[in-house]
Amino acid sequence: MHRILVIDDDVELCELLTDYLTPEGIQVEAVHDGGQGAERALSGEHALVVLDVMLPGISGFEVLRRIRAGSSVPVLMLTARGDDVDRIVGLEMGADDYLSKPFNPRELVARIRAIQRRAQPSVERETGTGKAVERVVVGDVEVDPGAHIVLQRGHPVDLTSVEFTMLEVLLRASGQVVSREDLAKQALGRRLSPYDRSIDVHISSLRRKLGHQLGDTERIKTVRGMGYLYIRPPSSTQEEPPRG
Repeated sequence: MHRILVIDDDVELCELLTDYLTPEGIQVEAVHDGGQGAERALSGEHALVVLDVMLPGISGFEVLRRIRAGSSVPVLMLTARGDDVDRIVGLEMGADDYLSKPFNPRELVARIRAIQRRAQPSVERETGTGKAVERVVVGDVEVDPGAHIVLQRGHPVDLTSVEFTMLEVLLRASGQVVSREDLAKQALGRRLSPYDRSIDVHISSLRRKLGHQLGDTERIKTVRGMGYLYIRPPSSTQEEPPRG
């Protein structure tokens, strides 16, 4: 059974989520205080954190900052419907995805399942065969899905689960445009809603962490009306067999 942490001061909502998620094979630990929630999130005991933005005392953003200072555990933010600023700020601070309140519990389960699939590094996500996925190297960046690590010039790069999947998709298609819709489907496990800027915010984060330039060329190009293109240097090796 997967164990998740819900940080929300709405006790009734936490009880509802516990009742709904438990039959789905998801064990819920609920914390109603931001400070305690941050401590529990850093314990390493949870596969995912569901974090409400509107917490009394310590805000959800401060809790997220504390979590990201010491952990890469996936975080799903709960925001007020229509509050685009909270969504963008949360994503920029390292949240993997968001869900607007009020929401259907089935949608929460779908988001949790999508994040869990991204967080499984040791098996082939598409076929489920258990076969190791080939590493991909483009320019100065290497993605190893089997170990779930990203290296740039030999140094590890700390990415969220969404950023990791998005980078892998872009590298495997390097030199080709990947649409925002395809990125959303593969990295978020869902379709984009109108005016949804999730993909754009994650792309901005990747650019910031990897550097905007690859040599004299923009690393990740925006192709207006189409999507994004990761530049492919002439000497790049796209896929390598698993080590060992």
